[in-house]
Amino acid sequence: MSTSQQGTPPAATPPAGKGGGVGQGHGQVGLFGLAVGAVGVVFGDIGTSPLYTIREAFSPHYGLVANHDTVLGLLSMVFWSLMLVVTLKYVTIIMRADNEGEGGIMALMALAQRCLPEGSRSNYLVGILGVLGASLFFGDGVITPAISVLSAVEGLEVVAPQLSSWIVPVTVVVLVTLFATQRYGTAKVGRIFGPITVVWFLALAVLGVFNILHEPEVLNAVNPVWAMRFFVDYSWGGIFILGAVVLAVTGGEAIYTDMGHFGARPIRIAWYFFVLPSLMLNYLGQGALVLEDPTAIQNPFYIGVPEWGRWPMIVLATAATVIASQAVITGGFSVARQAMQLGYIPRMTIRHTSSATIGQIYIPAINWSMMLIVIALVLGFRTSTALATAYGISVSMTMLIDTLLLAIVARALWPRWRRWVLPLCVVFLVLDIGFVIANGAKILQGGWFPVVLGIVLFTLLRTWRRGRQLLHDEIQKDGIRLDTFIPGLMLAPPVRVPGTAVFLTSDPGVVPHALLHNLKHNKVLHERNVFLTVQTLTVPYSQRRLKIEAIGDEFHRVTIRFGFMETPDVPLALMASCDQGGIYFDPMDTTYFASRETIVAMAHHGMPVWRDKLFALMHRNAAPVTGFFRIPGNRLVELGTQVEI
Repeated sequence: MSTSQQGTPPAATPPAGKGGGVGQGHGQVGLFGLAVGAVGVVFGDIGTSPLYTIREAFSPHYGLVANHDTVLGLLSMVFWSLMLVVTLKYVTIIMRADNEGEGGIMALMALAQRCLPEGSRSNYLVGILGVLGASLFFGDGVITPAISVLSAVEGLEVVAPQLSSWIVPVTVVVLVTLFATQRYGTAKVGRIFGPITVVWFLALAVLGVFNILHEPEVLNAVNPVWAMRFFVDYSWGGIFILGAVVLAVTGGEAIYTDMGHFGARPIRIAWYFFVLPSLMLNYLGQGALVLEDPTAIQNPFYIGVPEWGRWPMIVLATAATVIASQAVITGGFSVARQAMQLGYIPRMTIRHTSSATIGQIYIPAINWSMMLIVIALVLGFRTSTALATAYGISVSMTMLIDTLLLAIVARALWPRWRRWVLPLCVVFLVLDIGFVIANGAKILQGGWFPVVLGIVLFTLLRTWRRGRQLLHDEIQKDGIRLDTFIPGLMLAPPVRVPGTAVFLTSDPGVVPHALLHNLKHNKVLHERNVFLTVQTLTVPYSQRRLKIEAIGDEFHRVTIRFGFMETPDVPLALMASCDQGGIYFDPMDTTYFASRETIVAMAHHGMPVWRDKLFALMHRNAAPVTGFFRIPGNRLVELGTQVEI
């Protein structure tokens, strides 16, 4: 059972991607249906930013005055951040860096590593960056549901101040309901959420136009000169306002991460022609309202709603923020599976929730862990304003890592496009560094939480990866080579019993411990013996699944390859060998043997003792091989062995 960092040779040009078209991994769902589903699942996060972005920009700690030039300068920064970071960087460019249709920082990391020499220092550093980015994605990702739902329910303070004490309890109930429905799958959730989110974006656009008509002057904010004038007026202190501006682009990484669920083309169409215009109209409308009445800055979103429509808007906004949370949860499932298959986190139970759409999954452990952290955030911070101080630092660091990985991929794989992509990467890098600096100023006010959570997750991921390598090395160190063991065994062969024995091993050249234990304790050998190695490639889907090699005396070496987006099904893959003229595996006559290692932490080995103990704990609680490889429990024999690391 190994996780091998192997893949096909890199393409010479930006791939169109399996997620780029309709019908490639998406069943019979049409382009329009996928676009609507994407609106509901992919854009929920970024679509609820208007609830709090402008309000937070005028929070007292930024020291801004709601005058004409400041409002236009702020709106100009929001507009150009959306255009450069989300539209150009993520939707237009990075989504072309799909790993055979799959997106997200782990997929981008795997793609970048294929561009570099295996085992090189640069390859190792790219792996570190990818794992750090994935950890930070989770660190900020858990804040999205909390801040989004809180900001929507806080509309109660505008229409009924006496209900303010109910904000936190209502928020908790909404979030628990959301996480409890995840087991029904993205497809079913998307069918419900898609139409609601379409109504939400239409409402954003209509409200924006309604308020813009009162102050059409605000349309001048699309001129980047106003953003430049803002920095001239506020000098270097103006960079810290990017800590609020980044709230408008949070969700860009989720767009890329969720690409495998709907495909690149539906996502691009939905963004260019519907989501982006709706968002900008609403931001400009809020700015127009503040120009007309500076006191509206206390909550420009809800104050901009006609009084008769505020209660319906609270309901719609709450539904929209639930959907925003969905984008992050869905992205969390995708990143977790990629990390699992690439060998960075222990095996977990994965449930497929759609028979028609590739990539739609549910991971219970991730779902309930996120729920507990999100509810703890709501109970701890209690207001969206307090959460806003914690929001942004991790996502801006993740965007910075995305830019670095994009530059590596563009330089290696896109010879025709890199002449304009690499200079753009420099622009993106400057923007990302600005966002990181601005958000770094909020560390003491709450920004420490996602950073600490990201560091904890990074430590867990790296410990698991390093621990697995040490475990493999220890097992291999005392291993016996197959090419010498089998001829010696056949000189005085043990009793052969009917049936096929499949021994799972991470090293196809070494005798599996399970075979040695079986010979030692049972003193028999099966009629046919198969040494099975499962490899995970750095491509999402494997094209050459099975390799069978006969090594004499009814011994065979079999390698099964899975892509990092696939759920391994070993019995099904072995049955496929019958169709290819390979070994016939009778399901009722095949027994699987696996070693179950007990880890013992030792001070003199590769990691500090506390990390050895942490790895041992993670190893002990990993999902059993039975479920992860879809091996029937009544056909599996696990033989224990103790390993010191």
